[in-house]
Amino acid sequence: MQTQTLERLESNVRTYSRSFPVVFTQAKNARLTDEDGREYIDFLAGAGTLNYGHNNPHLKQALLDYLESDGIVHGLDFWTAAKRDYLETLEALILKPRGLEYKVHLPGPTGTNAVEAAIRLARVATGRHTIVSFTNGFHGVTMGALAATGNRKFREATGGIPLQGSAFMPYDGYLGKDVDSLDYFEKLLGDNSSGLDLPAAVIVETVQGEGGINVAGLEWLKRLEGICRDNDMLLIVDDIQAGCGRTGKFFSFEHAGITPDIVTNSKSLSGFGLPFAHVLMRPELDKWKPGQYNGTFRGFNLAFATAAAAMRQYWRDDTFERDVQRKGRVVEDRFKKIAAWINERGTPASERGRGLMRGIDVGSGELADKITAKAFEKGLVIETSGQASEVVKCLCPLTIPDEDLLQGLDILEDSVKEVVA
Repeated sequence: MQTQTLERLESNVRTYSRSFPVVFTQAKNARLTDEDGREYIDFLAGAGTLNYGHNNPHLKQALLDYLESDGIVHGLDFWTAAKRDYLETLEALILKPRGLEYKVHLPGPTGTNAVEAAIRLARVATGRHTIVSFTNGFHGVTMGALAATGNRKFREATGGIPLQGSAFMPYDGYLGKDVDSLDYFEKLLGDNSSGLDLPAAVIVETVQGEGGINVAGLEWLKRLEGICRDNDMLLIVDDIQAGCGRTGKFFSFEHAGITPDIVTNSKSLSGFGLPFAHVLMRPELDKWKPGQYNGTFRGFNLAFATAAAAMRQYWRDDTFERDVQRKGRVVEDRFKKIAAWINERGTPASERGRGLMRGIDVGSGELADKITAKAFEKGLVIETSGQASEVVKCLCPLTIPDEDLLQGLDILEDSVKEVVA
């Protein structure tokens, strides 16, 4: 396998190729193939970008048909037939069935672009600057999003420029199982001497992906929404990794029955791995002046085509989400058994997650790395997350066949037993 050119020319900033040092050439649904012909089961799925699997045939055909028709590929924010079809499909299949009324802002194509736009919109709409975020949260690595991101590794990479505009609060469970961390937040808001300026908005992930698959309780989320309403703060849900079906609902906040003021989506929004993001906002919050927030790639027509096809294929009714929830229970059950086995050998471990966004906390980044490295040797691509990379994290495609899912879980269990034993 020839990797010399890649190692010589690519920046040291690369990450995944260090954990999975092979040259991949093909992919189909939940399987990757390297240039030596070896197949791997994919429990990473582009870090949540490939919820519908690699080279999904329904989405691929929509893409090929669009290209064959000489449809507009790049059009700034021109009105195009592809954009209209995307917006109409989004409204008909996603927003209206959920009783949601949002306008759509198309920023740059990445998750951090969407977060930057959401944060800035909240400031423009309210006239206030402070954004409340939460411990272990990850929202991106551009300056505004990074200011709301907790991980020190990313925060230290600013070249000494201070990060401003955010105030951190403890996430659900951060202070222990028996402590409601929102008591602290509410206390600060009600104390004129707390030092916390009235925030413009609160930004939250309902399940913290990079933070270690930390799951916010449904009652905690409902209470957070109520605190925002009572204090005239906007609620932003960062649904970039947890959205597009990952937790078993199209939007992860649906489980809690809340209605955010602003929602950010990216990653699996295009359905095919194409760069694409949007910001959803209550109509009265659309305070932008024309061109005030722009970008060369604001709305990618190829992604419009595949995203609309994904919604038509998988979100016409609740069949797909029920299947995701079923597979999530399969992973939950196996992860609980694996965690129990680890505990029996004297190493604390626990399972966590929602839907097909799940992890096993093994308490040590070193141990988690050994487990994922052994799994890769056996043909499974799976990563870690958490503040010390201590959580083995499953983000398999939502379309994964049962046989691949079970085989991947078998590989992971075997890897754990070899490493921990």
